[in-house]
Amino acid sequence: MSRSLNEKVYEGVLEQIKFYIEANKLTPGDKLPSERELSERLQVGRSSIREALRAMELLGLIETRRGEGTFMRAYRPYHMVELLSKFLLNESRTREELLTAKQMLEKEALLLSVGRLSNDQLAGMSEILQGDHSCERHQRLFCYLFEQCNHPLLLSMWQFIIGFTNTVHDITYRDAWYKQMEAIVGNGSPEQLLALFDCE
Repeated sequence: MSRSLNEKVYEGVLEQIKFYIEANKLTPGDKLPSERELSERLQVGRSSIREALRAMELLGLIETRRGEGTFMRAYRPYHMVELLSKFLLNESRTREELLTAKQMLEKEALLLSVGRLSNDQLAGMSEILQGDHSCERHQRLFCYLFEQCNHPLLLSMWQFIIGFTNTVHDITYRDAWYKQMEAIVGNGSPEQLLALFDCE
């Protein structure tokens, strides 16, 4: 199947799931049909259903509870899903574009944090950074920072992009980068933070 056909199927599935949610007036906490049921209802393969649900989960629209199923979480205007799905599935998309988008959002989270976090919040960040150098630590760190800055939309966008970036590239920085970043967020300036990204 060609990329353009894949994209049309994917967008069609998202649109049909959107229609199902609206037609059934689902609200946060309501349960969605299983992948198998959605596949049968919408007459598309389960892999397409799975991909669409994964995108929605990364955006914070739904949540999967092990052994229970998939539930509505916070249904927001659907334009964000359409916008991001088209961006991520565009033929001209490259690994560099994904990395640039990821880094822009991470830079914003840190700029919002420099000189603004309380001692308790800084301690929480330090505790995360004491973990092993890993993708999981990196994701915990930036989830924490977006949450402390109270920017759920940026967090959702970052989570969506990181889910794809993680499949093609190491999303972490060097260990020394995290140490310098921690010092700058605690007692530095935005200029120092931007310079840190320039060196990466």
